[in-house]
Amino acid sequence: MIHGRIDKIAGPLVVATGMTEARMFDVVFVSDFRLIGEIIELKGNKASIQVYEETGGLKPGDPVYQTGHPLSVQLGPGLLTSIYDGIQRPLDKVREQAGDWITRGINIPGLDHEKPWSFTPDLQVGAEVHGGEAIGSVPETELIKHLIMVPPGISGKVTWVAPAGEYNIDTVVAKVLTESGKTAELNMYQEWPVRKSRPVATKLAPDEPLVTGQRAIDTFFPVGKGGTACVPGPFGSGKTVIQHQLAKWADTEIVIYVGCGERGNEMTDVLQEFPELKDPKSGKALILKTVLVANTSNMPVAAREASVYTGITIAEYFRDMGYSVALMADSTSRWAEAMREMSGRLEEMPGEEGYPAYLGTRIAEFYERAGKVHCLGGDRVGELTVVGAVSPAGGDLSDPVVQSTLRVVKVFWSLQAELAYMRHFPAIGWLDSYSLYTKNLKEFYDKTMGTDWVLSVKKAMALLQDESNLLEIARLVGAESLSPEDQLILFTSRSLREDYLHQNAFHPVDTYASSRKQQLMLTTILHTYDEMTRAINAEVHPRVLFDFPLSEDIAKMRYMHEDDIEQVLELQKKITTAVNEKIQLEND
Repeated sequence: MIHGRIDKIAGPLVVATGMTEARMFDVVFVSDFRLIGEIIELKGNKASIQVYEETGGLKPGDPVYQTGHPLSVQLGPGLLTSIYDGIQRPLDKVREQAGDWITRGINIPGLDHEKPWSFTPDLQVGAEVHGGEAIGSVPETELIKHLIMVPPGISGKVTWVAPAGEYNIDTVVAKVLTESGKTAELNMYQEWPVRKSRPVATKLAPDEPLVTGQRAIDTFFPVGKGGTACVPGPFGSGKTVIQHQLAKWADTEIVIYVGCGERGNEMTDVLQEFPELKDPKSGKALILKTVLVANTSNMPVAAREASVYTGITIAEYFRDMGYSVALMADSTSRWAEAMREMSGRLEEMPGEEGYPAYLGTRIAEFYERAGKVHCLGGDRVGELTVVGAVSPAGGDLSDPVVQSTLRVVKVFWSLQAELAYMRHFPAIGWLDSYSLYTKNLKEFYDKTMGTDWVLSVKKAMALLQDESNLLEIARLVGAESLSPEDQLILFTSRSLREDYLHQNAFHPVDTYASSRKQQLMLTTILHTYDEMTRAINAEVHPRVLFDFPLSEDIAKMRYMHEDDIEQVLELQKKITTAVNEKIQLEND
């Protein structure tokens, strides 16, 4: 049945008349091409529709068909290992139907409704259930057990449960007599509107770090599990590589990677690498715990705006099962640009740099969907960590997208072009970046890494800050004119930068450093500093002291395998012995 007619077309924006029964954010099909669109503005009987596909060939008078439902995603077994576009169309199925290029009007469900899954019930007839409780489970992959949950808003008494067996996701696996006296038939998947956050019992403060294996992040600027982080930086500073590293190595059970408006070759690298990567914990393929949402820069601009919501809704679903989930959004600047384009076509009053006035609100709503939570329907605790890359023009941190993001996130990893030009990667500026989770995580660090760890980190950061002040003086008068103590600060800070903060993402060993390896590496560098301070107090000349035979061994720590890293303790003893020898020579 036709519900409206096209009145105006402006790129991806279509205005339709006769839409008297339309509601905001409802999905519609535009023209007989059946292009997918979403209502984003209503004025009288006119509806403004953002179309997620190419609108070439449409003309005024073409029909518009309403569905009566908001833009939603299907949530159930089959999400993991999938590669979707911005509106949850599986790209492998699209390719089978349309070839290498996505043609218009393709509408494929996000989940395979024919594939059988091995269902094991967890409930008995007569049990009282509420939204979020597990009906049963299926082994979705070798790494993840997928809980089949009661949808939020449904509660009552179980009147029937399917026996263990093989079923597709459309099969009814439980029946619940609700409080209203109606029987709800529950199958193995849910549909959920992407713009609506999924409910939780309570939110908790993050109190455990997300271990990423990246030394600059884990040591100096950690993000808590269930926290938020922002990675702004200019072109070529390594934003995408950092996102890839976090997706590969972060200490999480589920990874959702959203490529929002990124270049096609970068997404191709992700799609080619992930099936070959191994999960460091299990040794299994990393793709077994991953969902990829690919919306490249040559895809329709409106779909960029939807892709971010698609990704975070899938992430919330796995969080509700009690898993630790990490969402990588690369990049939210492309998402904001899509909002700006649609806002301009709607002729809304522009805000700063042409972005819509509600930019800050949309960004805040997105990041606020992160968190550590008590899940509905049980004692499960789930964590959703969100890391968003921002690509301001020319690396300008006063960009509205950066500033709106910094108001809501608690970790700021500032990527600097100067460090990237010096080939120092990750190019995270240690003087500009910050983490507001340090106090929350102190108790965790004291228990797992000892009470000295937080003090060691503060000491290393103080050395790096002192170095930045001393470098200005050294450029004027020369490093040898500084006091021995200041020369030692420069010597140690260079070791911190080159041997610790610098990390090669493409080296098979250096790409990842466990918490134990990071602890031993940092304490060895600081141990060297303390021993050399002792030597300087014994009046050993800096020039003699810095001609240190073990400097090369310190530099090689980053390339030591995890199994061999305890050998660093022997290196610390050798450093003490070497310094003692220099003190002895000086006294003689």
